[in-house]
This record gives sequence, C-alpha cells and structure tokens, in this order.
Amino acid sequence: MAAVGGAEGAAAAGVDIHTLFLHIAVILLTGKIFGTLFKRLGIPAVLGEVFAGIILGQSLLGWIPLSEAIKVLAELGVILLLFEVGLEADIHMLIRVGVWSTLVAVIGAAVPFAGGFAISYYVFDLPLISSLFIGGALTATSIGITVRVLTDLGKHKARFAQIVLGAAVLDDILGVVILAALYEFSKTKEVNLEATTSLMFHIAMFFVIAPIVARVMAKALSYVVDKLKEPEIIPATVLSLILGVGYAAYRAGSPEILGAFTAGLALSRRFALPFAAFLHLNEKIVHKVEEGITPLVQVIAPIFFVSVGLALNLKAIDFLSGEFWAFSLSLIAIAIFGKVIAGFVVKGSFKERMSIGLSMMPRGEVGLIFAEFGRSFNAIDSVGYAVVVFVVAVTTLLAPILIKLNIRGDEG
Repeated sequence: MAAVGGAEGAAAAGVDIHTLFLHIAVILLTGKIFGTLFKRLGIPAVLGEVFAGIILGQSLLGWIPLSEAIKVLAELGVILLLFEVGLEADIHMLIRVGVWSTLVAVIGAAVPFAGGFAISYYVFDLPLISSLFIGGALTATSIGITVRVLTDLGKHKARFAQIVLGAAVLDDILGVVILAALYEFSKTKEVNLEATTSLMFHIAMFFVIAPIVARVMAKALSYVVDKLKEPEIIPATVLSLILGVGYAAYRAGSPEILGAFTAGLALSRRFALPFAAFLHLNEKIVHKVEEGITPLVQVIAPIFFVSVGLALNLKAIDFLSGEFWAFSLSLIAIAIFGKVIAGFVVKGSFKERMSIGLSMMPRGEVGLIFAEFGRSFNAIDSVGYAVVVFVVAVTTLLAPILIKLNIRGDEG
C-alpha cells in the first residue's frame, strides 16, 4: 500500500517513483559533498547544503524539481532536527532567558514587518495587501537553519544560543499568527481579531499541555521497555510520538515543529515537573532515544536544507532592473536591521548581542511560504515575488557567514 501511495503521490507531483528515488539519492549525496566541502573551507555546512539545492534546482541546472514527496521529507527532516534540539536543550536556561527571548522575538518580528510594510506601501506605492504580505515575509526566522548553523559551530549550548532558540520558536509562532491573519484579511478585507485571538489561545494551551502529555507517554514507554526488555521498540515509538505531537500542534493552529520541539523538551534529561516526580525517566531510556534519533536526523535533516535551495528560483529575477535593486536593497536593509537590533535588547557583551541578532536573520523556507501564499492569493505580483525570493536568498546565505565571523575566536 505504501509503495502504491508513494507512486501515486510522486506521479501527482509530476515525478514517477523511480525518478524520485534518484532525486533523493542525488540530494543526499550532493548535499553531503557540498556541506563537507564548505565545512573544510571554514564555512558552515548548512550553507553548502542550501547551495547544493540552488545548483540542482530551478536556479541553475534544473535537474530536480521541488516535488511534494521531497517537501514531505524536508518537513520530516526539520521536525526531527527540532526534536533533537529540544532533547538537548537546557530547560532551566530557557526559562531563565525566557523574558529576553520574548523581547527578541517580538521586536525581531515587529520591526521587519513594520519596515517592510512601510517601504512597500509608502515608498514603492504597492497595494495594501501586497505590502502586508511582503512585511510578513520578513518577520519569521528560519529556526532550522539557525539551529543547524549554531550546532555546526559548536555554540548551540551557549547562553546566546538558548536566547535565540526560545526567540526563534516564538518567532515562528508569531509568523503563523500573522500569516493566518493575512489569509483572513485577503479573503474578507477585514481584520478578524476574534479568529486571531482564538488561534493564539489554542497555541498557548498546546504549549502548556503537550509537554506533560509527551512526558506521560514517554514514561509509559519506559515502563514497557523495562518489562519487555526490548529496547528496539524505542526508535519507532519515539518517532510516532514526535509525529503525533506534531499533528496535535497543527490541529492547535501552531507549526508542527513546535510540537516536535516540545516533545524533545519533554524527553530531555533536564525536563522536570515539580508536581509529578514520578514522571522522571530512566537515563538509559533517554540515552536510547538519543541513540535512535540521531542517525535519522543526520540523514534526513540535510534534505530540508537542500530543499530551501531547490525552492529558490533566481532565474525569475530581473537583475538588470533598477526598480528591482532599489526595492530589494531597501528590504534587505530592513530585514537585517530588524533582526540585529532585536539582539541589542538583551543584556550582554556587544559580540553576544550581535550573535543573537545575526542568528535571527535567515528567513529560509518561512519567507518563501509567505511569498507563495501571497502569490497564490494574487496579493503579490511577479516583481514583488521575485524581490521577496531574493531577500530570502540573501538573508539565508549571508547569515551563516556573518555568524561565524562574529563568533570567531569567542570561547564563551
């Protein structure tokens, strides 16, 4: 049944199942080669994987289309990556820096949104809905790219990285809320505060309840493994838990990655519920979870980063247009400034503040989602779409380099 379903899905995307196998093989191999090559050159490996997608995709060679099957694998890759991040996160540190993370997220979303809207609406005289979508495309950070860059640089457990992690998760939620509000506005031309408030309430309730439910399920798994003496069931069961909590997040109106992240937090060594000490997990179980999930992350996560490159279509951009460059450079400036200035609300050294701002800079797939939604609703024309794609490409490709340059020689 799975093979038949896969064949039908691939055919629906214009790719037969056998060609899809070849595409995945090429993506995995090319992504690893370019990732390793970039790493050897002192450039974060994630940038090599995105670059591999640019080469293979519609921007250059056009060998591999971004089919629905590849999108599914890419989504699975980022979900697993965020689960692993949650699993390794220091929950106590996240709580301590929670206020800073919230400030960084809110300012890092509000300034680019307001700036992008103002530039589009008041300077370049775009329609209201187009300006709103372009401003929205600048709000959310690509948490997958940010986390991978910090992990590659060995800085994912530093204080600034924990602030970034919390801010990026909140940023993603804000992005979903803004996108939902713009979707309603594009249909009715009215702001639906009731629907937006309801969505925020459901997301908040999910974030409170989901870690507790995931912890209870993990405790049940620990009990079953102890009784059956069959640790081999752990990887499949945990993957089911990740996907289940991801689906629950989707039903609550939040991103699936939020579900994966909270599931990772719930299974981490540092997660504790003061009123439920009996939910403490066996260290061996936690180790087995890490042992089972890590290989999956290493294989599947790169598909996500290659897919970001596949989604970019640099051929659609008229690089000879003066209007394109004026509009693009204006948006790039506010896109960078809006995130960097958010880092300076945090108490700390200049380098730490700059690291926070730069780590929030890549838009990646999030900006592309806004652009695609805007185009599908006829809210963004071809020029606006090309500009957004270019801004996404620049912030995504530039951020890893700037982060590395900023933290070079920093042992903190």
